[in-house]
Amino acid sequence: MSGFYVTTAIPYVNAAPHLGHALELVQADVLARHRRLRGQPVRFLTGTDENALKNVTAAASAGVPVAAFVAANADRFAGLAGALSLSFDDFIRTSGDPRHAPGVRRLWRASAERGDFYRRDYAGRYCPGCEQFYDPAELAGGRCPEHGVVPETVTESNWFFRLSRYAGEVLAALESGRVRVEPPARRNEVLSFVRAGLTDISVSRPAARAAGWGIPVPDDPGQVVYVWWDALANYVTALDDTAYRTWWLDSAERVHVIGKGIVRFHAVYWLALLLSAGRPLPTAILVHEYLTVDGVKLSKSAGTAVDPYALAGRYGEDALRWWLLSDVASLGDTDFTERRLLTRYHQDLANGLGNLVNRTLSLVHRYRDGVVPARPATTDIGHELTNGCAGLPATIDRALAAFDFRAATDAIGAVVAAANRLIEAERPWEPAGRERLDAVLAVLVAACRCLARELTPFVPAGAARLAAQLGDGRVVAAPRPVFPRRE
Repeated sequence: MSGFYVTTAIPYVNAAPHLGHALELVQADVLARHRRLRGQPVRFLTGTDENALKNVTAAASAGVPVAAFVAANADRFAGLAGALSLSFDDFIRTSGDPRHAPGVRRLWRASAERGDFYRRDYAGRYCPGCEQFYDPAELAGGRCPEHGVVPETVTESNWFFRLSRYAGEVLAALESGRVRVEPPARRNEVLSFVRAGLTDISVSRPAARAAGWGIPVPDDPGQVVYVWWDALANYVTALDDTAYRTWWLDSAERVHVIGKGIVRFHAVYWLALLLSAGRPLPTAILVHEYLTVDGVKLSKSAGTAVDPYALAGRYGEDALRWWLLSDVASLGDTDFTERRLLTRYHQDLANGLGNLVNRTLSLVHRYRDGVVPARPATTDIGHELTNGCAGLPATIDRALAAFDFRAATDAIGAVVAAANRLIEAERPWEPAGRERLDAVLAVLVAACRCLARELTPFVPAGAARLAAQLGDGRVVAAPRPVFPRRE
């Protein structure tokens, strides 16, 4: 079976992670865990973008050497693996990983051999927050659309990449579906940008302005590689060892999970870079929206950062992961409140699935001493629930193939609802024939085991606790709250 390679964007480490970073990591983690559950080889990569000018500026403001500053914040991002039960296989740090700088140089030289670089003077409006030059037409009221600040006027002599040379190939890749951009609204946005015409872009910065921080341009040590060129390269430089070099070349799917503010870099510039360097293109780019607080994008500088460590500590990783997957819209920003998180957790997990498993195990212990009866062949009790469980894996497969996390979690909820309907209809605590009770209990335990398995990519810790109580399907443990209520 061909591999599945999934990556997140690598965030700047000028500050600690916020809830928006958790959203992206959890989405990618679900895709990775789901494919592993189906038996597919998976490689899941994340990391940190450390060669940015904004990291240099933040370190200076903190009075800390740049290397020490970025290392401390990088550790906070890597530590989310424990706080959120993330299953990434690799974590790349662009300032210190021995694979990265040589890999960036290889990509640069491959493009240089194609004649895709030239040097020229340039003056433009530069947003330090985005690490990006903007055309005046892109500035609403003269301000950066992402950060709301007036960009600096910067005059430099830089290396430029012949992006315009690849406009036709990039457009063809997007129009044909060779590279999927999801959701469709983001695809249309990218297509409009490319069809309007592509101009060449600056891909280096003076080393002096970067305070010597960054990867020197091959054969021109007075320049460092532009942070976006450097950062995008991580998707292939992380594979630059003998064990994983073929993953980018041979994987059936190469999926980038990113935020909507960096679509242009991934769906246009990155494609052109790969075409120039002679590398395969990604197969899909999943674009998520922003999380907001009172309608304002999460941002430390704006005072709207939400700490995922604190949330996971207060409410548990299951509650946080489930909210990110079941309540966050695929199109349009989603406003976060702790009340919304708790409401969804209690409704779906504590009162829904958790209560179902507790009732089921209590009934098996009450009437069959914890031994799961065989389902009698002569009855069709629980036919709706049995069919729902049989179809659940395929329903989740379709939803996640479309990157629709809400549809996937809704499918789990539909089976939980069917199981609870069976309990209410059959009322197994009331006197009934032995065969009928055996059928109800057998169907319920089988359904709970199915749910625990299919829940694994979404809330792996909670799913593991469910599976431990449900055992091997012959004997079940005494019920204990798997998803306790939170205040």
